[in-house]
Amino acid sequence: MRLELFDYPLPPDRIAQQPVEPRDSSRLLVVDPPTGSVEHATVRDLPRFLRSRDLLVVNDTRVLRARLTGRKRTGGAVELLLLRRLEPGRWEALVKPGRRIADGTEVLLGGALVARVAGRREEGTREIEFTQPADPRAADEMATTLGHVPLPPYITETLGDEERYQTVYARADGSAAAPTAGLHFTPRLLAEIEALGARVVRVTLHVGIATFRPVRTPEIEAHRMHVEHYSVPEETARAVAECAGRVVAAGTTTVRCLESAAAGPRALRTGPGETSLYVTPGYRFRVVDALLTNFHMPRSSLLILVSAFAGRELILRAYDEALRSGYRFLSFGDAMFISGRMPSPS
Repeated sequence: MRLELFDYPLPPDRIAQQPVEPRDSSRLLVVDPPTGSVEHATVRDLPRFLRSRDLLVVNDTRVLRARLTGRKRTGGAVELLLLRRLEPGRWEALVKPGRRIADGTEVLLGGALVARVAGRREEGTREIEFTQPADPRAADEMATTLGHVPLPPYITETLGDEERYQTVYARADGSAAAPTAGLHFTPRLLAEIEALGARVVRVTLHVGIATFRPVRTPEIEAHRMHVEHYSVPEETARAVAECAGRVVAAGTTTVRCLESAAAGPRALRTGPGETSLYVTPGYRFRVVDALLTNFHMPRSSLLILVSAFAGRELILRAYDEALRSGYRFLSFGDAMFISGRMPSPS
């Protein structure tokens, strides 16, 4: 399919720069693929659209304080975004300005922390190693102390509280970006969902460079996703297998984790894994039945995934309705609840 089929006009002033308070006061567009209906609500109304036997699955990854700024020994400014720890003291990272930073360049990051750009990896990432302090684990700890939570490049305003870019259930360090659908949940809202008789369980998928890489190929099928790491607890696999209602994914990262771990309909492999799953129209969903998600960038793999789940025409119509109705878009924006999915292709 042509990438241009997943385009829509997004005015810059519709990109949310700050989160709303409280978290669950964001607006919620409820979309029902079987009927094509669209309804306006708020996230705190979500229990009204869930059922007693539903299973809500959330991604408990925690965003690393992974954005580091420093200087070369010659004085030029350098920014590092740590994506994934390869071993103690050694990371896959994005380096800016990437093309002007040669392998072997040392970056002074403040205090006693020094990094060396050690080599190039696929997808334009670099390998960096901390050379000071000499103890690699001490260097990793210092990096997360000096670093900041990395906000997406389209957020240009300063965030007063960096915890606001973490979900309330975040606990597994490892992401370069937040699973933003989860930013809408509060402890009270989760308690209300469980009071209905629905269950809430967790998976972990560490969001990596796939979030930062736009789709650039004219045909969407030619795009390739970067590898991300995930883990599925045994408790979650049992809950999915026993679920008598819908499996509701909180966010596209949860969808990718569950579908990557699928061994069959409602059957999950447990433990850690790696995925480069790229969901496009025609994909046969084996686990996820409903989806809470934010509004995504035009021409992005996330918009393509949501279109595969609910149908491209319905999603673009819903996006048009959201734009006309004043919804806020992207990471700190409003949300959409897709109550079911399009039937899998035969």
